[in-house]
Order: sequence, then structure tokens, then C-alpha cells
Amino acid sequence: MTETRGTGALTRLADTALAHEIEFLTVKAFADGTRIVNARLDELGLRARSYSVLALACSGLDVTQRELAAALELDPSQIVALVDGLETNDLVRRVQDPRDRRSRIVQATPAGRALFKRAQKLTSEAEAAALAMLSGTERETLREILRKIVFADGGRTLAP
Repeated sequence: MTETRGTGALTRLADTALAHEIEFLTVKAFADGTRIVNARLDELGLRARSYSVLALACSGLDVTQRELAAALELDPSQIVALVDGLETNDLVRRVQDPRDRRSRIVQATPAGRALFKRAQKLTSEAEAAALAMLSGTERETLREILRKIVFADGGRTLAP
């Protein structure tokens, strides 16, 4: 799998109205970045989504499956499948949430924490590859703008 962006047809479309829409640009950048991350994480048996679940399980915040679904904008059934896969590989475990007996907290195991450290290095390399055309200052500006968008109003999704 290549880590370079296609130049042919996409370059031809750079001056279209669509190519000036923020939503299109962010979705395209997300798709390109995810492709690069997945290629890097493949050697560890992870993909971007499973890495995201593992990262939150390693956060020490006692994140529930419901919170994972909300944070990652995934259907709860998708989270169950991702957690099942990580649990099968002894990377996470589900424990009862003391705040709500009906909820389960997803916690990383020692093996999960060790794998996360290795995966975090690979995702940093993938980010550098995906954003190679940006200076360090531009990357940090992009990160801050995206954090502002994502975490505005406490991270709630705003209705149109």
C-alpha cells in the first residue's frame, strides 16, 4: 500500500467548487491519514479504530463502552466488536462501572499498554508522513484548530 497521495485526477480537480469546501477537505485528509495509519499499524495487528479504543483504554479515565462510542462517533455495536477483538487478544478487559452497574469500563491490560506504546510510535510516524507537506508550525496550528473544533462546547455535537 502506498503512502503517497494520488496526483493525477485529484490534482485536476483542485480548482473545483468541491475542492474549496472544508467538509470535503477534512474528509479527504482523514481518509488519506487513516490509510497511512492503517498501513503502519498492520504489523501490530491493529487498525485506526482499534488503536483509538486501545488509546482511550490506556488513558486511565475509566472510559465506558458508551463513552467510547460517543468519542469515536461509532455505533455501540461497532464498539462492542472492537472491544471484543482487543479482549480476545488480551489487550483490554471489561470491568463493571462502579458508577453504573449496567455499564462496562474498558481497561487496558499490561499487554495492551505495552502494545499501545509501540503503536503510538507508529501513529506518530504516520502523522508525520501524512502531514509531510506542512511545517512544524503549520502542524501545531492545524492540531490546535482541530482540537478547538472537536472540543468546543465540551465536545458536544451541535445540531445543524
